[in-house]
Amino acid sequence: MKLEALTVALRPRTAWEACELGMALVRRYAGAIWKPWLLVTLPLLIALNAAGWALDLLWLSGLLMWWLKPWFDRIPLFVISRAVFGETPTPRQTVRAALRWGGRWWLPYLTWRRLGPARPLYLPVDLLEGGDGGEARQRRAALGAPVYGVSALLTLICLNFELVLMLGLVFAGAMFIPFDYLPDTFKSLWESFLEQPGWMVALLNALAWVAMSVIEPFYVGAGFGLYLNRRTEIEGWDIEIVFRRLRARLSAAAAPSLLALCLAVGLGAWLPPAAAQEPADGHPTQFVSDDAEASAPAAQADADAAASDEPSADEASYDDEEGEDADEAPAYPTVPIREYGDKPGRQPSTLDALYGASRSDDASLRRAVEQSLKDPTVSPKQKQATWKPRAKADEAKPDAPRRSRERDGFNGISSGLATGLELVLWGVVALIVGLLVFSLGRWLGWFRGGGGEAAPAPGEVRSAALLEPEPLPDDIPTAIRRLWQGGRHRDALALMYRAAVESMAQRAQVTLVPGATEAQCLRASRKLPLAEDRDAFARAVRVWQYAAYAETLPAGDEFDDLVGVLSRRFGWAA
Repeated sequence: MKLEALTVALRPRTAWEACELGMALVRRYAGAIWKPWLLVTLPLLIALNAAGWALDLLWLSGLLMWWLKPWFDRIPLFVISRAVFGETPTPRQTVRAALRWGGRWWLPYLTWRRLGPARPLYLPVDLLEGGDGGEARQRRAALGAPVYGVSALLTLICLNFELVLMLGLVFAGAMFIPFDYLPDTFKSLWESFLEQPGWMVALLNALAWVAMSVIEPFYVGAGFGLYLNRRTEIEGWDIEIVFRRLRARLSAAAAPSLLALCLAVGLGAWLPPAAAQEPADGHPTQFVSDDAEASAPAAQADADAAASDEPSADEASYDDEEGEDADEAPAYPTVPIREYGDKPGRQPSTLDALYGASRSDDASLRRAVEQSLKDPTVSPKQKQATWKPRAKADEAKPDAPRRSRERDGFNGISSGLATGLELVLWGVVALIVGLLVFSLGRWLGWFRGGGGEAAPAPGEVRSAALLEPEPLPDDIPTAIRRLWQGGRHRDALALMYRAAVESMAQRAQVTLVPGATEAQCLRASRKLPLAEDRDAFARAVRVWQYAAYAETLPAGDEFDDLVGVLSRRFGWAA
């Protein structure tokens, strides 16, 4: 995989940003996607509907077209998976690939995985990576687990878009029916829908194919965007691309450095021999023959070996002293070392071997410890007496009342109900605990850092009178240009917009509400009699919106031209 050939900027994205990236790829390579899509799906639609018409099973033709969507999904996936690396396939290559590419995955995606909600994410894993069953299963789990919910929601959204688009096409056709004929037309359509004639079923199949052809490539592209984002997060593609570009720059800079090094070595080889042999201090260099140089290290090595074989005087004396100490040291008992896996057994005491006869009897110590434990301050005990009335103390305990069979049966039923309710309550508690544990990652962050800092107390509320807007200057263009040349661009644009709104309201003879929005002003400008005035005002509103909301100021020449146009159209004094 040539990561350096990627035509998109890889960076960590959220799941929905990754979906938007995939849809942007579909828009970029729309021609390369929809041409082979039409070449493959349109003939198949005609053939299935013709067969369904002949067999009176047109509903089955529409169902088969919907069921074969995973087989059609390989067309946009093949295009964007190649185009994202700079190799956009031709429609002929895509059609050939649609007939044989990913053949071993046809059966899973047309049977048990057909209704899977994560199909757009798992399809690139299986078709692009080409792993076997176990490896593909692990890859699907690794890539799809964190974004499974997003993929399922994407499936639901695209399905709803297909239904809305199909119904929109139906009602769009009703727009061309004259209003007087609408009741009769709708009545006829409803009767036809109940009778299900062949032409209506074929029309519904065609509309469903149109909706699928519009939405399905974007659905596949969003899944491919999720796949790219997950691989970027797991394998660090963005970091690898940066390192590859750094290596390319270093490789390009290494060639001049290597050439300079070769030149330096060549110049050193051409230095005069006398200059190379004469040292800096002026002393002559002593020349030694090759035989002498070879024999000197050998002799030195023999001398070192002989010296190492004979111990020095210090080492000999140290060995003698160590031997004497070893003879006088007592023999300590040894403890056997257990092998790995052996069970520990009871080892004999080594106290007698260590201390011998000097070990004393500890019977007196044990007696002292027992005596100290009997001390009430160490083991305190307390007796407490309570008073009870003699009459209650002398009363005999009443015998348990005899229960009738009816009461026993009722008690058994109530006991069973109580046990059942208790089990239900414990089940509810277990369910709540399970849900809390399952959603631990969502709510645990709320409790990090304790209760948090207390919100600051609101400051003192200040009130002031609302100032009336300043009147427009007599020479509006000059005042606007003076503000613009003085660097107060936003003030100049605000003055221009306010003057344009007031001039428009006067000429259109409308009264704007206080705080009217740009959209309200544009709707009011429709009452201007001349189209040139409406265009000039719309241009002024658009420039003001770009500056106010997008922080995009116009160029100096463009702004000066706009002020000139507004001055001519609205009669501002120049």
